[in-house]
Amino acid sequence: MYLYHFGLKELPFTLTPNTSFYLGLAPHNEALDVLLTALKTGEGFIKVVGEVGTGKTLLCRKLLNEIPSHFVTAYIPNPYLKPDELRRAVAVELGVKNAQRMSVQLLTQRIQQRLLELHNDGHSVVLILDEAQALPAESLEALRLFTNLETETRKLLQVVLFAQPELDQRLNEDNFRQLKQRVTFSYQLRPMTGFEVEQYIEHRLRVAGYKGAALFNRTICQKIAKLSQGIPRLVNILCHKMLMLCYGQGQYQITNGHLKLAAKDTEAVNGKLMNTSHYLSLALMFIVVLSTTLYFWSMR
Repeated sequence: MYLYHFGLKELPFTLTPNTSFYLGLAPHNEALDVLLTALKTGEGFIKVVGEVGTGKTLLCRKLLNEIPSHFVTAYIPNPYLKPDELRRAVAVELGVKNAQRMSVQLLTQRIQQRLLELHNDGHSVVLILDEAQALPAESLEALRLFTNLETETRKLLQVVLFAQPELDQRLNEDNFRQLKQRVTFSYQLRPMTGFEVEQYIEHRLRVAGYKGAALFNRTICQKIAKLSQGIPRLVNILCHKMLMLCYGQGQYQITNGHLKLAAKDTEAVNGKLMNTSHYLSLALMFIVVLSTTLYFWSMR
């Protein structure tokens, strides 16, 4: 809607994790360094925990893109799976044929056989699970048993868990103490600082093709940081709405008014549903935006 207005090639603040927008701020670079260092040791579980919207999935995809070539990866984006389903998903990722038709016992044997083959070919195997806090208890135990597969010198399978803080709460339970002891490396993703939010907004605009003067001044960026609490996803939502409002008014500079309207339209920021008057004013603004867009299309 506002691409032409601001001279953009693509939307800068979408919620889809796109590694081309990866900035490499301190928390994400530190987490990536921990992951790559831990994988080189060849042992145990590796855990990255962060609040909702802090960029875990983006970091996960960045790891998949940058992991050394001798690693074979099995990636499971949605681990809400029963133990048998988890085993079959891992087998499919590792290239085990007919994995969906085998008995559990035979499947386990084939997975171990495949891991040995990859090991003998000079490969290391890493299982990467996103949203790991959603794993059922029985599947967490099955995951622990996976890491019992080993040679005399190293594990045949490493496991990287990307998760929300709920995973730490679960691992503190007594019945998960064996799994917790196997977590050899861990990193806690923190929110962005005010300065990092400013860098983040500017970076995403430039990657999206923006070449003009700063759309978001420093004061606005600091207010965005405070409202979003430094959570990248919330920063994206607020910035996207502000650009829509700015375009709808035919302006080229983000103002406090745009921020206030965007914040009132974002329940995760203001903590409550906006009232009817604010809803109507924002709805009218979006109607103006849509009407303007249709007009320009009709003139082409």
